[in-house]
Amino acid sequence: MHEDDSVAGESPASPAGPSDDSTFPAGPSDDSTFPSPSWAKALLIYLVVAALAAAAGVGTTLAVQHATAARPGASQTPRDAAAGQPGAMNDEAVYDEVEPGIVDVTSNLRYLQETAEGTGFVIDAAAGLVLTNNHVIDGATNVTVTPVLSGKSYPARVLGYDLTDDVALLQVRGVTGLKAVTLGDSSHVRVGTPVLAIGNEAGQGGSPTVAPGVISSLERTIVADDQSSGLTEILHDMMQTNADIRPGDSGGPLADAAGRVIGINTAAGGGTVYSGYAIPINQALSIARRIEAGQPGARIQIGLPAFLGVLLPDSTSADPRRQASQELRQTGTVSNSGSGCSSGDTTAVPGSIAPARSGALVDGVLCGTAAATAGVSAGDVITSIGRQAVTSPGSLTAIVNRYRPGSKAPLAWVSPGGSRHTAMVTLDAGPAG
Repeated sequence: MHEDDSVAGESPASPAGPSDDSTFPAGPSDDSTFPSPSWAKALLIYLVVAALAAAAGVGTTLAVQHATAARPGASQTPRDAAAGQPGAMNDEAVYDEVEPGIVDVTSNLRYLQETAEGTGFVIDAAAGLVLTNNHVIDGATNVTVTPVLSGKSYPARVLGYDLTDDVALLQVRGVTGLKAVTLGDSSHVRVGTPVLAIGNEAGQGGSPTVAPGVISSLERTIVADDQSSGLTEILHDMMQTNADIRPGDSGGPLADAAGRVIGINTAAGGGTVYSGYAIPINQALSIARRIEAGQPGARIQIGLPAFLGVLLPDSTSADPRRQASQELRQTGTVSNSGSGCSSGDTTAVPGSIAPARSGALVDGVLCGTAAATAGVSAGDVITSIGRQAVTSPGSLTAIVNRYRPGSKAPLAWVSPGGSRHTAMVTLDAGPAG
């Protein structure tokens, strides 16, 4: 099982453990070591697809760049942790228990012109609640879930997400036959606990793939990133496992020997020993309950954010020309395209910049958004929205974030020729994350 759930998609320009080879061989040479012939055939196919999908950037899973030392007494080598555990995990029995609650998650990243594939699992069948990673839906303009048993896809509503702790809660309605997984208590997890990681490896869909292992450490802090999107996360209190988590597994369940879900598969890699990392289920459920109750916070976004549709420099300066110079040092590219909208997030420094002393320089405008409808173009400088002064790219983002999708707000900007413009804009529902 592979977890390449690198977070799918936030644009740099802001828009307003080794596997247990004795059980699962790396190649097709030893089919007899798989739990059953049918599983052997499926897993071998998935390993081939994983290579193709990873090359195409399909599966999502964070790559760990660094992990802190574990708390004293919490860490063992996978070999030591597994000692004394023979027969503790019946992989097929655990799989059969958990599989009915697993869904594939497909995120349409409209403004990146991509899709991302990950995993989720049902935590409340009656309410249609699905738990997954935030990075699985990051950048998504719409999300689809597919229960693995039925194979039928349904649109999902993003109830909310926590950017810091990498948790997202989705909801599907009108789906019959949903079954929730059985949830465990991650506070009872110890080093050496046998686990089974299950997920949508490489985003191939269909029957989930599995990876057995044990918990090798607790309370780890990791630095993980998604090379395709450039997203970097620092995640705390993670459970470490030698289960072979791969791209596409992100958001999937990490189950114990009783078939209870004790964590969310989130990241993999790092150091000389390849390890997987999972968010403890108690931590994830605490966030999910706040989202379900509609309680926003400094880290929790309820629903999709409001969205203006402009691409902005990564700068804290109030001076648009300084914003441009900082952007030029980062991208090294000057655009001569002038007015017009863009269908993707590729940006460059505008060739002409409005003569405004402060505001947010517009690097580009996404087609079909509120900004494009209003006539905003690259090189313009936005000076106010909602009658609040915009003093930097960050201040524009902060003001827009106070609105809900569908809200109307007056927008003011200056064009490169020096003329001033105003328009009433209706803010869209923006990408997640």
